[in-house]
Amino acid sequence: MYELIVLVVLVVGIVLVTAKWKVNPFLALLGAAIIAAFAYGVPMTEVVSTIGGAFGATIGNIGLVILVGTMLGAILERSGAAIAMADFLVRILGPKYPNLTMSLVGYIVSIPVFCDSGYVILNSLRKAITVRTGVSHIATSIALMTGLYATHTLVPPTPGPLAAAENIGISHNLGFLILVGLPVALVAAMAGLTYAQRFSKSTLELLPPKTDADLDNKTYDELRASYGTLPSAGASFLPIVIPLILIMLSSVAKLPSQPFGEGIATQVIIFLGTPLIALLIGMAAAVTLLRGNGKLEQFNTQISEAITVSGPIIFITGAGAAFGAVLGGSRLTVFLSEGLSSLGLGLLVPFLIAAALKSAQGSSTVSLVTTSALMAPLLPSMGLGSDLGMVLTVLAIGAGAMVVSHANDSFFWVVSQLSRIPVATAYRTLTVASGIEGLAAFATVYILGLILL
Repeated sequence: MYELIVLVVLVVGIVLVTAKWKVNPFLALLGAAIIAAFAYGVPMTEVVSTIGGAFGATIGNIGLVILVGTMLGAILERSGAAIAMADFLVRILGPKYPNLTMSLVGYIVSIPVFCDSGYVILNSLRKAITVRTGVSHIATSIALMTGLYATHTLVPPTPGPLAAAENIGISHNLGFLILVGLPVALVAAMAGLTYAQRFSKSTLELLPPKTDADLDNKTYDELRASYGTLPSAGASFLPIVIPLILIMLSSVAKLPSQPFGEGIATQVIIFLGTPLIALLIGMAAAVTLLRGNGKLEQFNTQISEAITVSGPIIFITGAGAAFGAVLGGSRLTVFLSEGLSSLGLGLLVPFLIAAALKSAQGSSTVSLVTTSALMAPLLPSMGLGSDLGMVLTVLAIGAGAMVVSHANDSFFWVVSQLSRIPVATAYRTLTVASGIEGLAAFATVYILGLILL
């Protein structure tokens, strides 16, 4: 019981210091790792090596992947590729299905682009479609938000699920995670879309427009014109599609049945499908989208921004792994594994932990990293130690990391403020939508577990 009490105190402590006292999650997780080491009786001579070893190994394995994935997203944002993809989907779907259009746009764009950034970029498109079709602003806001959120928490190379995959131990088979994650994310997005549809004719009052200098008052045509000549839709989709195909082909090549044989071609497929190499190829394709004079300067600026954005995520991921390594080497593993195995809760455990952390401290990424670090040493005893079990665990954590978005979540404020939704209304709509979406995602994961495990 002592082991469980220490764990609860540590988790509550992480939530308090990050949510209430605004301590950086990196420091919170690193501090928790040190406290856990002493509380669980790790010899003092091994504390630093345990924490440092796990921290360094994780950053070495996943740091470059997170960095390059963030760079790819930055280039897609700045080049206008996100707008070009959105335009393409609008032309395909037409103006009759505005909510479906926004949901699918968000679902695709948020695979490499942070959901916050994706909403900022696509908000003008959302407004233009809303005005053009006469549908409610509330409905299109929910549809775009939930579409973005689905792939943000469930599909690599977004840093959150990428870091969770590394912590859980499935990063070697990332294609499998993407292959399962994409349809689960689609179910989640469709659940959000279904909820959005009920507000299509809503007359809920919006906040008054902001100043003329605010992005919210820039028309879609003005935003589109600011990018100059947009890249073609095909060229815009390639930087996303190429890495996903390469990673999935690599996973197929690694199957025990060896569908591609054992020759040099298979080795090449596996090499090109390594997440780092696949993302570098995707980034090379994205660089060709940059237009106008000073392309090198544009590229350097975007890379600098990506480094600034990805740095904290990489270090938080490393600290989470260090915390997990301490827990994994302690008596807690035996205690919890025996207890959880007897309860038979399975995938419900990572979902509930992730949901509690998300709701308490606001960050989906922190929820994904922390929960995956906690769960990693427990999976074998819970019957989730196979590749499929680990993939479903990551997705269960991702589903929990959606539940729920409210005032302590930056995404909540990005959506509500750019969409001019009053806070009280946002709680009744946006927060509820994130809860429905997360529950739908977990229900899908749970059913897959019943069928396949």
